[in-house]
Amino acid sequence: MTAGVKTIIYPVKDIAKAKALFTQLLGVEPYVDEPYYVGFKDAGQDVGLDPNGHAKGLTGPVPYWHVDDIKATLAALLGEGAEVLQEIQDVGNGRQVASVKDAEGNLYGLIQDPTG
Repeated sequence: MTAGVKTIIYPVKDIAKAKALFTQLLGVEPYVDEPYYVGFKDAGQDVGLDPNGHAKGLTGPVPYWHVDDIKATLAALLGEGAEVLQEIQDVGNGRQVASVKDAEGNLYGLIQDPTG
């Protein structure tokens, strides 16, 4: 089960320029501002800038589906022919992420937040 797409990650080459652009576009300051990731919240949407995204195989913006069980969801997608781009990893505070590519070349991310 999903809670929908609530996060979009953009791979960027120049995080400072991308941060300035999204600050102007969204009209808010980032809630996370680190050399490895800049994150914005706007209208219920998380927008992330990843300066390492291209190295991870991201070729453009990637929608991240928020799921209840990342392991089961990943296994189901792999069963339908998806390929793992990023294995499940904890990115802090119990948040787990993974990403896949389907047979058409589309990229999908998965996020599971800790419960309770």
